[in-house]
Amino acid sequence: MGFNDTYEKELAFQADRRRATVEFIKTVSDLWYDNSIELVLFRNQLIDRKVSEILNLHEYAGEFVQKPISIFDSVEIAQAIKKLNLQPAKLDIGKLTYEYHLEDKKYDNATAFVAAKLKEAKTPRHIEPKDVILYGFGRIGRLVARELMTRTGKGNQLRLRAIVTRGDINETVLEKRASLLRNDSVHGDFPGMVSVDANNSALIINGTTVNVISANAPEDIDYTTYGINNALVIDNTGAFRDEKGLGRHLKAKGVDKVLLTAPGKGVPNIVHGVNHLEHNPDKVKIFSAASCTTNAITPVLKAIEDSFGVKSGHLETIHAYTNDQNLVDNFHKKYRRGRAAGLNMVITETGAGQAVSKALPSLDGKLTSNAIRVPVPNGSLAILNLELDKKTSVDSMNTIMKKYALEGDLVEQIKYEMSDELVSSDIVGSSAPSIYDSKATIVRSDGKSVILYIWYDNEYGYSHQVIRLAKYISKVRRYAYY
Repeated sequence: MGFNDTYEKELAFQADRRRATVEFIKTVSDLWYDNSIELVLFRNQLIDRKVSEILNLHEYAGEFVQKPISIFDSVEIAQAIKKLNLQPAKLDIGKLTYEYHLEDKKYDNATAFVAAKLKEAKTPRHIEPKDVILYGFGRIGRLVARELMTRTGKGNQLRLRAIVTRGDINETVLEKRASLLRNDSVHGDFPGMVSVDANNSALIINGTTVNVISANAPEDIDYTTYGINNALVIDNTGAFRDEKGLGRHLKAKGVDKVLLTAPGKGVPNIVHGVNHLEHNPDKVKIFSAASCTTNAITPVLKAIEDSFGVKSGHLETIHAYTNDQNLVDNFHKKYRRGRAAGLNMVITETGAGQAVSKALPSLDGKLTSNAIRVPVPNGSLAILNLELDKKTSVDSMNTIMKKYALEGDLVEQIKYEMSDELVSSDIVGSSAPSIYDSKATIVRSDGKSVILYIWYDNEYGYSHQVIRLAKYISKVRRYAYY
């Protein structure tokens, strides 16, 4: 066969792949908008993805499970799911395809396989949609808004109904708020429509009205006048950190529960996937989603503690600069944070080492921690220097972490990264709060001293953890297959 013949065959194969991907994208969209069934590929979002992005995700999936997972397999499984009358669900088609290859001799076709694997998804589940109020509209608030509105679907889960800010609300202010939602210097353009309804003090996001409310105190608002009832308030301001302060939200009419997007005092600090089931949302009104760093390290520490035992350790987080620092040298209540954030590495403290024990009590008093803020706007790295109870090796450690990333309770939290070239900008936009860098793992000769590198998008990954916790609190989580 000549070079030209080979080239023509390659072109034909690529055309078939792209044609199949277009069909796959349509099936993914139909399942989402018609049936409230969300497909993901090893936790990677598939809704609103381009053809090239879908194909790249399949390349990652194949490397991850070390078996070929093609777009043609995904089309077959997705169409099999579409044939079944399933209840609203979130399904990992990567895991299903992987298992289909392992068990294909047991089933005559993909439909029979899917029907057997997802038989629980046929059981009707009553889910009452939850109204959501974003109290504050900064970095985390806007990213949460983006995700909620992008994945609203039929509105069967979380419904963003209002945004609360301070100060006057007029057309100019609304336009500025809309602009910040549309355009983001780190995360790019919002893949949706945002317009302003100045007469009603609202933003119209993807055709849906979201009221913008001005208030100086949480308890002063009557949300019921906006048709909002039994709502979840997600407080992004950081102004209220304890039970008393956050409890002020519950005095407002129309509010049922409160979720703080920062470490809280006197309230449950939750790392979803690790300790959320320890607190019953029927009995607890106020929750904290802890910090981005705590959400990054706790899932990995949970896996290590359960597998090897942690004797002691130190956490050093190399963290993107934040709005709390000065852009240029100026007065600040903390000396080093007063220096120009874009020009300096700045040593500061983090409570993440101690905060881990709130989710993992067995690690209480075992970890010290510190932080270095560095001149990048987003994307951080936690370095865990641990002393273990049991011996291990690089291969053994990586095998364990890959297992936790592939199956079990932490699959949404831990992403297993295999790249030799990973840098901070590569992890921007990752929905997993913990990205385990397998190529950077170090195990000393004694087998008990290990150094692990955990990347995390301190904005986007954390926002997804907030949404996961919000769904649990609101009791709107669908059947899931991971």
